Amino acid sequence: MSGLWAGVDIGASKTLVVLCDDGGVEVADAAVPTDAAHSGGESILDTAAQLIAQLVAGAELSGVGVGAAGVIDDIAGLVVATGDSFTGWAGTAINAGLSARLGGVPVRADNDVNALLLGELSESGDVRQALGITLGTGVGGALLVDGRLLHGEGNTAGEIGHIGRFGDAPCTCGQRGHLEAYASGRSLSRRYTEATGRNLSAADVAAAASAGDVDAAAVYEEAGRYLGVTIAQTGGLLGLGLAILGGSVTRSWPLLEKSVQRALDEQPLLSGNPVTVRLSRLGAKAVALGAIELVRPRLVRPRSG
Repeated sequence: MSGLWAGVDIGASKTLVVLCDDGGVEVADAAVPTDAAHSGGESILDTAAQLIAQLVAGAELSGVGVGAAGVIDDIAGLVVATGDSFTGWAGTAINAGLSARLGGVPVRADNDVNALLLGELSESGDVRQALGITLGTGVGGALLVDGRLLHGEGNTAGEIGHIGRFGDAPCTCGQRGHLEAYASGRSLSRRYTEATGRNLSAADVAAAASAGDVDAAAVYEEAGRYLGVTIAQTGGLLGLGLAILGGSVTRSWPLLEKSVQRALDEQPLLSGNPVTVRLSRLGAKAVALGAIELVRPRLVRPRSG
C-alpha cells in the first residue's frame, strides 16, 4: 500500500504529528498545545485529526499510529486509566474515534513509552531485550522481551514509575515511595522545595545544581540513585541489557549519570555486566516516529487480537 503514514504523540502538554512516506522518510511534522487538564478525550481527538488532515492535505493516508499518555488497551485502542494531568481522557476510544474522524483510515494506539521504545529500536538492528523509560512530568516505562512488547495484566507492564519503596514521599498514584515520587520533573521540584523552602521548576533546580547549589545537587543525586536501582533490578529480573531514557528530565543527564551508573555497577547482571544505559536518539519525535511502527511494523510486531 502506498501513501503516507502518520505518527501521533498525545501528551499532557502537546500533540505532535509526524508524517513519513513508505520508505520511512519524514515528510512533514507539526505540533499544537494539548489542553489535557480541560479539553477531554473527544476534543483531544478532534485536535489530532485536524492536525493530521492539515499535514496530509489531500494525499493518501495509509494508516495512523498513536502513542498516548495513560494506560492503553493495545487491542481496542482504549484509554483505560490516566494520571492527574488529564481530565476526561480515560475511557476515550482512540482507534475508533480517530479512524472515524479520518474517513476509516486504520488507527493503532498504544502507550506513549511503548511507542518511544519501538521508535528508538527501529534502526538498531536485532535488539530483542530492552527497557524504555521516560522521565518527564511523571515516570513511564516499556518492556521489550524476546522481541515483543509486554503489556501484562491490565496493560500495565513496564510501569516502573510505580514500583519500589524508596522512602515515604507521596506518589501521584496515591501510594508512597515509588520511583515517580523522586525522579519525575514534578517530584524533583517538590523535593527541592521541601529541602529549601524555595519553589523552582525541575529545570531551574538543575540550573541551581550546576551552579553549585548542594541541595539541588542532592535532589538529582537521589533521583539518579533510585533510577539506577530500578533499572538494575528490572534488568536482572527480565534479562534486559539495555535501557533507553527519554523525556524532559534527561536534559539534565549530567546531574543524574554518575549516581545512576554507580547503582548499576553495584548490581550487575548474572553475566557480570551492568545494564547499558543510553539516551534517546530521536528526541522530541521519538514517540510519534515509534507510533508509526504500531500500524506499519518493521522491527517489532505488537501482539494482535
